[in-house]
Amino acid sequence: MKKLTFKQISPFLILTLVAIASIFIKPVADFADTSKYNGADVAWIIVATALVFLMTPGLAFFYGGMVHRKNVISTMIKSVVAAGIVSILWVVVGYSLAFGQSMGGFIGNPMTHLFFKGVNSGEPWSLAPTIPKTLFSLFQLMFAIITPGLVVGAVAERIRFTSYILFTVLFSLLVYAPLAHWSWHPDGFLFKMGALDFAGGTVVHISAGCAALAGALVLKRRKVHIEQKEIPPANVPYVLIGTGLLWFGWFGFNAGSALGASALAVSAFATTNTAAAAAGLSWMFFEVARGKKPSVLGFCIGAVVGLVAITPAAGFVAIPQSIFIGAVAAIISNLAVHIKAKSTLDDTLDVFPCHGIGGMVGMLLTGVFATKAVNSAGNDGLFLGNYSFFFTQLKAMLISVGYSFTVSFAIFKFINFILPLRVSEEDEEVGLDASQHNEKYLQGTLLVSNNGQMKEVPAESH
Repeated sequence: MKKLTFKQISPFLILTLVAIASIFIKPVADFADTSKYNGADVAWIIVATALVFLMTPGLAFFYGGMVHRKNVISTMIKSVVAAGIVSILWVVVGYSLAFGQSMGGFIGNPMTHLFFKGVNSGEPWSLAPTIPKTLFSLFQLMFAIITPGLVVGAVAERIRFTSYILFTVLFSLLVYAPLAHWSWHPDGFLFKMGALDFAGGTVVHISAGCAALAGALVLKRRKVHIEQKEIPPANVPYVLIGTGLLWFGWFGFNAGSALGASALAVSAFATTNTAAAAAGLSWMFFEVARGKKPSVLGFCIGAVVGLVAITPAAGFVAIPQSIFIGAVAAIISNLAVHIKAKSTLDDTLDVFPCHGIGGMVGMLLTGVFATKAVNSAGNDGLFLGNYSFFFTQLKAMLISVGYSFTVSFAIFKFINFILPLRVSEEDEEVGLDASQHNEKYLQGTLLVSNNGQMKEVPAESH
């Protein structure tokens, strides 16, 4: 038997220590006093939380369908495994860092809700008074889960699985949690500055997009990218399924961010659907206008860009303006993808042009089209003559971009210093499904490990 190294057993040891520590946490009843909560709001946010979780396997299908067939499973598992890592991290300390007692407006006190202390027995979250804090924290957890999963698309086909696990931990603690605190905690400095991010334009999409750019730069180019080989998508129907799941789940993502069953939730639901529809058509028709044929991938990618762009604006803009937001974001991201394709940047699945730039466009257009007629707690934008609010959005966007990219770049460099960040050239050639996981689907056959050797098993018998 091959001798195990400390690096191999350390993840299991850490989880074991966390599990042992958890048994000493005093159990308490969960929000025993139900009279202070609204049943309709509780029911809706439970549904919205489940919808947002559905986006994670949706993202796995979306990304898995676009990579080379020898990297399908390795790409999909990196999105899904975040559900395991971030869920435990969130209960232990992540929620405290994001929503705990503010330390100077920059980060939450990690001891505030360590191991969820006080979450299930305390008062409801100040901005969600009609639902239990436990439910609020679980809803926010789903956002924290999908964000590092978005980065997978940029580093696909060449990052080691163990290195990605460590990235997920460090990114969640050092990038996601601070941005969530800045933007969504009442004492966060971006919140107090007046910046508006309804459901995660900065916290989710800009942070993931900038991390994706940093990862692509540190990992450098794949061999097939250097050789300019065209890699056909492994499974376009997977992409279509993933798009449908993302679109469906995004209703919980945006409408759920109203934190209640309210008129604002209905408005956010409508703007979400409208922007996605406009963006999907815009991307597809724009490509046709440039001499290409309408494609399934084009509509799917465009729809996701529209969903990204409307995310910060969903609860602040009116339904008609969401058409413009979706259509313009799709064109800008399409042009960004075209420019990136002519460069040496190897962002495998165009995460930065679609999520990073899409999030930036959404933040700025929130500054243009926001109106108090939709949300009295929001602001009027540039289109209604409020120039100062637009510049607040611009400033918040630049701060988020600078912080996300710088810290993410440092995280990737740090990981590369202590662990091999990238697979070997031989493993890259074989494919990450086989080299990292000893299994892969290939033309209806599942290849599984048999003492280090790959053995074929019919997929339908598995």
